[in-house]
This record gives sequence, structure tokens and C-alpha cells, in this order.
Amino acid sequence: MPGEKFEPSATAAALIGLLALASAMGIGRFSLTPILPLMQQDAGLTLTAGGWLATANYLGYLIGALFCIALTPRPAAAIRWGLICVGLFTLAMGFSNWQPLWLALRFLAGAASAFVLVGTSAWTVPILARHGREQWSGHVFSGVGIGIAVAGLFGLAAGIDAWSSRATWVALGVVAMALAAALWRPLAADAAPTAQAASQSRPMLPRPAIIAAVCYAAFGYGYIIPATFLPALARGHIDDPAMFGLIWPVFGAAAALSTFASSWLGRTVAPRQLWTRAKWVLAAGVLAPAVSTNVLTLLVSAVCVGGTFMVITMAGIKEALRLGGAPASLAVGVMTAAFGAGQIMGPLTVSLLGRSDHAFVWASLLAVLGLVAGNCVLLFFGGRSSGEPQKA
Repeated sequence: MPGEKFEPSATAAALIGLLALASAMGIGRFSLTPILPLMQQDAGLTLTAGGWLATANYLGYLIGALFCIALTPRPAAAIRWGLICVGLFTLAMGFSNWQPLWLALRFLAGAASAFVLVGTSAWTVPILARHGREQWSGHVFSGVGIGIAVAGLFGLAAGIDAWSSRATWVALGVVAMALAAALWRPLAADAAPTAQAASQSRPMLPRPAIIAAVCYAAFGYGYIIPATFLPALARGHIDDPAMFGLIWPVFGAAAALSTFASSWLGRTVAPRQLWTRAKWVLAAGVLAPAVSTNVLTLLVSAVCVGGTFMVITMAGIKEALRLGGAPASLAVGVMTAAFGAGQIMGPLTVSLLGRSDHAFVWASLLAVLGLVAGNCVLLFFGGRSSGEPQKA
């Protein structure tokens, strides 16, 4: 038919989504974490200043998600331009030595990464569903962990070979630009049915979906403390760069592997149940280095936090799509915005407690309380909406 658009295969869609998330999240969102120890060393960046840089990135992520809710951009366009911006803003970090500009660049990279995440979710999930491969969403979201692991390996190589932080930013920026260029053409035809969704009036999210979003915000606050500061914490307690540099690649590898486990568990465990169970493990991982900081507890934290945060992310998005009764971009956008609002508070808490010798410990304890409280709300409001099919 003349108006019919080409739709990629399930394999192509999953690979495109994986690579897009690897760049947007591994570089646009989490590249500061493995580079922060280098910036502390060669740029004199304090932990408090690092917290503000992380906060700027997470604030940009929140603003980007809110724009996605308000504008409902075409998914493929959101991915394409978001990836280009991630690459440009990451490259620019390597050509600047002015902290206010760093704040702006990390803010913009965060906003761009939100567009890619929302666009990728709204673009790949319907395509996989139409091909009967909805369970392959785990392959798509494994891109987040793969991106984190790759960024961590860059940080590890930089620590061992004594790269400067600016050179590391440039190297990651080049990788991001290369991925944006490689995915530009495959995303030229927007296969997601956005026109129909845009023509419909937007339904209001029901109360259970709003409750789930609030709990998702608590998850964002809970996991972000170790997800931001683990390598910097490891550097303060481990002298060997080959050892403290391993923390972030381990985190990313655990995240990547967990997405495959999540896809398998998702066949028998309801999304909300998977969400709550994974949060108990996450809370233990957040608590471990706060109780005692050593190689063992840092690795435990990397495995527990890295191995659960993508499981919870995927389960939360599936729960939102199930509860929302709304277009995918709106449901995912609301959850992403809630997550962004929660995670802003993590590094901000560390920055506000920066004068305390136990800033990380107190912030981690607050994060654990938030995770426990969010889990209690999820369990209390679970009932029949915990993932079992609703009967007509």
C-alpha cells in the first residue's frame, strides 16, 4: 500500500533498541560515575561538586521525561536526535574546564537520554509485540547494563593507563557519535503507530498507576546513591586502580545479565511481585557499604544494585503499561519522570551533607528507608493488581 511504512524485524528492532539504550544510558546518564575519580584527581573536583554534576544530569533527565509527556514526540525522531545530542554534549565535556558549563552539559545530556529511553520503549515494544516477540524486551533493556559496563571499562582503562578525565570524555563522546550515526538510517522510518495515538484524547492515569509511579520515584532515590558514588567511594578505600576500577564494570555486567534473568522470570512472576522482591535485594546492596566499606561490601553492592535496578526498571515499565490504559509513550513518560524526580534527591542529599564525614552513610541509610517504604506501599496496594490478569 502507498502509505504503508517499512517495519524492521524483531531482531533488528531489539538490536537497535539495545544500542540506543547503551549509548543514552551508559554514556548520557552514567558516564560521570566511572570518570568522577579521574576528575577528582586531575580537575580537583570535590565529592560535593560531583554530586551537583550528577544532580544536574538527573534534573535534565526529569525535564526530558516531562517534555516527552507533554509533547509525545515521534519515537524514532526522539531516539535519533537524542542520540546525536548525547554524543555532542559528552564530547563537549572533554573540551571544557569550567564547572558551570559542565553542569549545563550534564543537564542537557540527561534530557537527551530521557528522550531516547522513552522513544526506545515506545518504538521497540509495539514492534516486538506485533512480531510475537514481546519477551525480547529484556534484550533491549540489556543495553543499559552493556552501556554501563562499556563506560566502566573506559574508566578502568583510563585509571590503569593514566588517561586524563578530558581524554576519557572525548573517547566516550566519539563512541556515542558513532552509534548515533550507525542508527540514524535504520530509524529513518518511524514504524510505531504514533499518529493514531496522537489523534486520541489522552486518558488520565488511574489511581493504581499513580501509586506505582510514586513507588518508582522511591526506587529512583534509593538506587542512585551507589549508582553515582560507588567508584569514588572505592577509590577512597582501595589503592590499586585495577581493583577500584573494576567496581563499575561489575555493576554494568550485573545489570546486563539481570535483564535476561528478568525476561525469564517475567514468564512466571507478575511484574509487581518481581519489582518488590528485587527491591529487597537492592536495599541490601545499598546498605552494605554504609555498614562497612571494604572490597567485599563494595562488590556486594555492585552486584546487588547493578543486578536489580534494571529488573525493577523493566518490571516498573511493564506495570505502568498494564495499569495505565494509556499510550506507551505517556505511561513510560510518567514513570520516567517519577524516577527522575526521585533520583535527583540522591546526589543532592550527598551534596547537602557534604560537610559531614559520614555523608555517604547517612544518604545511604535514607535511601534504604525510602526503598523499604516504597516496597511496603507496593505490597499494601498490591491486591489483584499485582500482575494477575483482570477479569472482565
